[in-house]
Amino acid sequence: MQNEVMEKLQKWITESDNIVFFGGAGVSTESGIPDFRSTDGLYHQQYDYPPETILSHTFFRRKPEEFFRFYRNKMLALDAKPNAAHLKLAQWEREGKLKAVITQNIDGLHQAAGSQKVLELHGSVLRNYCESCGRFYDAYAIRDSEGVPRCACGGSVKPDVVLYEESLDMEVMQEAVSFISQADVLIIGGTSLVVYPAAGLIDYYRGNKLVLINRTPTARDSEADLVVEGSIGEIFGALR
Repeated sequence: MQNEVMEKLQKWITESDNIVFFGGAGVSTESGIPDFRSTDGLYHQQYDYPPETILSHTFFRRKPEEFFRFYRNKMLALDAKPNAAHLKLAQWEREGKLKAVITQNIDGLHQAAGSQKVLELHGSVLRNYCESCGRFYDAYAIRDSEGVPRCACGGSVKPDVVLYEESLDMEVMQEAVSFISQADVLIIGGTSLVVYPAAGLIDYYRGNKLVLINRTPTARDSEADLVVEGSIGEIFGALR
């Protein structure tokens, strides 16, 4: 059965020049970055506060030292490398098949693999800005700082990531909707499709080649035209 599924997926990819990929944490876990919601992910480790609390706007304002202690320890996976899924998506873009990668991840691995058109719904740990003067700092500056990172001007530096309680960038969302609504093939991988509003993007797809790739079933499997269960790195690695 899996062979038939893979053959159909390969056929759709071969015949399309308008593929859009929408990915979640499962794309990054195969590069060694922990998933918040997996059984061995951050939610199942012990901290003074749950990660959803620490990674909220309110907590960032009230307890910035504790926020950055957690952030440096758990959110900066700066040694991680792109896996087969990242590399295959970049290849398809170079070949003119893939139009955009839409990601919930904040690690920058799609760009590291060579992807050019990447829409980051939740921002990126690689970008950090002074809240006073707007000066840019890279992720290494945050990693190597202590306490609350400070700008040369004295202002505090904030990661360019969307925290809980913060709104997504509507321009990025609108661009994602545009790509998805015009896509021939929409491949969704490594996400359980439970985090909104990002998960609602699937509703804008108008085609008949919706592919869901995940290790476990998702709530939207019944809506898919093709469901592929397994490691997204292995699945993409087997595709041309």
